[in-house]
Amino acid sequence: MKKTVIITLAVLAIAGCTQKKTSQEAQAAAAQAQAKAQTVKVMPAAKQDVKQNGTYSATVQAFAVNNIAPQSGSRIQKINVEVGDFVGKGQILAEMDRVQLDQAKLRLTNAETELARLKQLYEQGGVAQSDYEAAELNCKVSKSTYDNLLENTILRSPISGVVSARNYDRGDMYAMAAPIFTVQQIVPVKLLVGISEADYTKVRKGDVVTLTVDALPGKSFSGTIKRLYPTIDPATHTVNIEVQVPNQSRELRPGMYAKVEVNFGHSTNIVVPDAAVVRLQGSGQRNVFVVEDGVAVQREVTLGRHFEGQYEILSGLSEGELVVVKGGNSLRNGAQVEILD
Repeated sequence: MKKTVIITLAVLAIAGCTQKKTSQEAQAAAAQAQAKAQTVKVMPAAKQDVKQNGTYSATVQAFAVNNIAPQSGSRIQKINVEVGDFVGKGQILAEMDRVQLDQAKLRLTNAETELARLKQLYEQGGVAQSDYEAAELNCKVSKSTYDNLLENTILRSPISGVVSARNYDRGDMYAMAAPIFTVQQIVPVKLLVGISEADYTKVRKGDVVTLTVDALPGKSFSGTIKRLYPTIDPATHTVNIEVQVPNQSRELRPGMYAKVEVNFGHSTNIVVPDAAVVRLQGSGQRNVFVVEDGVAVQREVTLGRHFEGQYEILSGLSEGELVVVKGGNSLRNGAQVEILD
């Protein structure tokens, strides 16, 4: 019995030694695998000209919006246009009740006749100067009253544009609650684009921009910066620029969503492929790996523009350094690497 126990203990000791040896061999194999150089593909960091473009979202707006309505309440006698109609500057849109206008016309005619009579007498010395001047003043007042009533009875469009709203029908009593018509000028149109304050000094009046709209895929339009707003929004740190687009074809309509590309010029910086940039998890830090004497060295970089599958590098990388462009995601700082041809 005692002999059996001794044999059992000996077997267990031998098994333990064997297991320990196997564990050590596995650790050694893992260390050897870790020490084995990783294969990577590299390219020398090179500078090139980079367009400093910025893309911004904006909404197409009418160049001008006019609400057409008389100064006071009156009955609408005639409606000449409908929503969607294009109207010219000075075109008659509606006519109101003419009673007051006709009365004013009659008073003006009488005043003009009286003034002509008194003028003749005044020139002959048959009437006092004060009487003549009083008649002249009365005529001017009558003319002003008539012109005002004419403008508010025969309603004309002050701009060329499209009728975007009609709030009354023929025979309605205009109650001054809403305009009779709204006319929007869409030749040209304008957009207010909020650009970063960092780019504010890079734009000038007269610069040309390019825009596209979701409603018209495949088409692009050119516009011109006409106005730079003088203040910066403290919440968004953006400043508005006003862009005007000729829109002779009338394809752009107010309310369309647009993407505006603004050109801020060119700069010369190092450019690397997307695959070379590694993001540090849990932070906004961006890194690249460079190879120095067969060792991967991690570099924190500052990114600039992103275009055509490439990043502009503003800082952290020098021209001529060998940048890892393939195999960088599994690299660690200080790892041995083997460069692929």
